Amino acid sequence: MSKETFKWEIRLSGSGGQGLITAGIILARAAVLDKLLVTQTQSYGPESRGGYSRADVIISNKEFYYPEAVNFDVLLSLTQDACEAYAKNLKDSGILIADTTNVKNIVPMNAKIYELPLTEIAMEKLGTILPTNILSLAFLVKITGVVSESSLKKAVSDSLKPQFKNLNLKAIKIGFELANRYKK
Repeated sequence: MSKETFKWEIRLSGSGGQGLITAGIILARAAVLDKLLVTQTQSYGPESRGGYSRADVIISNKEFYYPEAVNFDVLLSLTQDACEAYAKNLKDSGILIADTTNVKNIVPMNAKIYELPLTEIAMEKLGTILPTNILSLAFLVKITGVVSESSLKKAVSDSLKPQFKNLNLKAIKIGFELANRYKK
């Protein structure tokens, strides 16, 4: 990470049960480990599974005064509904990461777009879709450099139950490898 001043507004979006709120908390913890200023907010529908879900994380190396993301630098969308609902708030210079397993149509925009079948990749490589949130988060971190890779790994290790730690550390590795293929 460079020494210049920065502020990232990030929205992780999808549906309930995809672990996006957990991913937002983990991203915020990684930022704290990197000694950055951070706020994390979340919202989800009345259903615990299948309703809408989003986590917003703002990360900066200088003070900021409004704690909610409104003009995103990064939007991760794991569902079509989330992509349609939140893409309008993505900066022209922003980054959209869309899970093409569930996001089939993306409106034309000026943002940098990464389209990957993240849920399918998790199922194929890990045998379950459960760590799609962490795989996606690792991709986001590697593409943006918003937090260090080591802090993300530590935040995952510190945040998840021991029985899920190794699976999610494998998901991080896969997310980083995917990002390496896309980085220019």
